[in-house]
Amino acid sequence: MGIDYGFGQTNIDHENKIRYGVISMYDVMQAWSDSSEPYYPCEDCEFEMGDDDCSEAICEPVGFYYDEEGYKISQCLDTDLMITKSPFFTAGNYCSPCVPGAINLNDRNDEIAKNDGIAYCLGHDWFEGEKAPYRVFSVETGKEVLP
Repeated sequence: MGIDYGFGQTNIDHENKIRYGVISMYDVMQAWSDSSEPYYPCEDCEFEMGDDDCSEAICEPVGFYYDEEGYKISQCLDTDLMITKSPFFTAGNYCSPCVPGAINLNDRNDEIAKNDGIAYCLGHDWFEGEKAPYRVFSVETGKEVLP
């Protein structure tokens, strides 16, 4: 069990009280590489490199994101992914102070009641073998989704 360094205020969807999930991108590297899009610091960079309003030096992507199929996922802490919206949730323990209030999807316990809270997570299809390393539940129905 961990400590909620966000005091219930950060890294949480305040509408439904589902926390944001954080997982190592290495757990889903192939799916992430195939699906994510680069994020540029200004809109014109991707199409007009060297424009007066945006020098080439800052036109490198500053990270990657995915915003489809009910998911909102962004790269965080260099090698982690933060899931801020998903059709699925799971239970887990709080992250360290680096991502206050979020749930660490790499530190999970199959006994749901022994976890700190619930968080958005990736569905089974993001993982090799089509099976997530944690229990997956539907946000819509609250029922477990089997692989």
